[in-house]
Amino acid sequence: MAVKIRLTRKGSKRNPFYRIVVADARSPRDGRIIEPIGTYNPVAKSDSIVKIDEELALKWLKDGAKPTDTVRDILSTHGIMEKYHNSKLSK
Repeated sequence: MAVKIRLTRKGSKRNPFYRIVVADARSPRDGRIIEPIGTYNPVAKSDSIVKIDEELALKWLKDGAKPTDTVRDILSTHGIMEKYHNSKLSK
């Protein structure tokens, strides 16, 4: 089973709010998920627009989940991708 870390859309019209989730690659965007690992609010006025459970994200990356392009950018902004690559190189 191919597993992806991706965004699911919540919120109302013209007011998007996203959850960062782990889901089967074959399921639809807002369909069944395996586990939620964070949130992303692109229209928030404060600085804390992204909340990610770092341990869960690293666990799923180590288990082989592939992040989408947007999620990869979010994870790299918060330093999670760097920690993942450093843990791979230290083995």
